[in-house]
Amino acid sequence: MVAPPSDAAAPEPNGAERPADEPRQRDAERTRAELLDVALAEFADKGYAGARVDEIAARTSTTKRMIYYYFGGKEQLYIAALERAYAAIRGIEQRLDVAHLDPVQAIRRVAESTFDHHESHPAFIRLVSIENIDHGRHLAKSAELPGLGTPALEVLTGILERGREAGLFRADVDALDVHMAISSFCFFRTANRHTFQAIFDRDMLAPDRREHYRRMIGDLVLSYLGART
Repeated sequence: MVAPPSDAAAPEPNGAERPADEPRQRDAERTRAELLDVALAEFADKGYAGARVDEIAARTSTTKRMIYYYFGGKEQLYIAALERAYAAIRGIEQRLDVAHLDPVQAIRRVAESTFDHHESHPAFIRLVSIENIDHGRHLAKSAELPGLGTPALEVLTGILERGREAGLFRADVDALDVHMAISSFCFFRTANRHTFQAIFDRDMLAPDRREHYRRMIGDLVLSYLGART
């Protein structure tokens, strides 16, 4: 690990001294981010039981001692990696600009965003699969994760309300139903790629079928949201 900066503060352009803790804080944030990136990949590859703190330290510019300093232990590091993985997708959902879109287009945008994220983050898919095998016992200990889903549901709730007001969507579906439907399709496509291909001889991640599946998820959700006949 790079040695922490000395106590001597670099002078500011106006002659004042910069607080010594500012560069130290930036170094700490970079170190923590590096550890989480490596830990996420290691846990996704080997699972919680198979991953080793020594190996994570060896793949970074820090030490095992510093991992315990920043996180407290292996389980805390694993939980932080889970939080980081979930925060990434929730952040994308929260930043979606759908207010200017009509409700149908907005639903497609949300579905396509999840589709794109899951396809491009296989480590997230593996990590979530592993945590489900462990019955979510580590996830349940996180204080942050329960609140991470709120922004995504708020986005969907707003779209559904606009769709109902326009007479486009049925009234008996809530945002969590839609979130589950979108997540299920996108997660399955990546998580079950190899077993699905072995059974049906079709690669769900094949480039020539990508746009077909990307549109399919929007079609499925919109069909479900359509008014009852």
